[in-house]
Amino acid sequence: MKKATITISFDSEKLDTLTYHMSKKDTDLQTELEDTIQKLYEKHVPQATREYIDDKLSREAAAKPKRPVRPAATGGSDNRLA
Repeated sequence: MKKATITISFDSEKLDTLTYHMSKKDTDLQTELEDTIQKLYEKHVPQATREYIDDKLSREAAAKPKRPVRPAATGGSDNRLA
């Protein structure tokens, strides 16, 4: 899934104060914002549309080719050129 970046403006002193108080409660601003935007998505996007998008994303993820696993190099002298 491709991620998008959202930019918002907020007073820097208020932001510093917010992050300070959130850190005292072991809360992360990024996590809180992600939770909030997910709730907005669920509130405004109809259930049928969300199900369609979820299905589409899962099909895309399943269709992506897996990267081949490289064998680990041995540490012996077999790897040296003669």
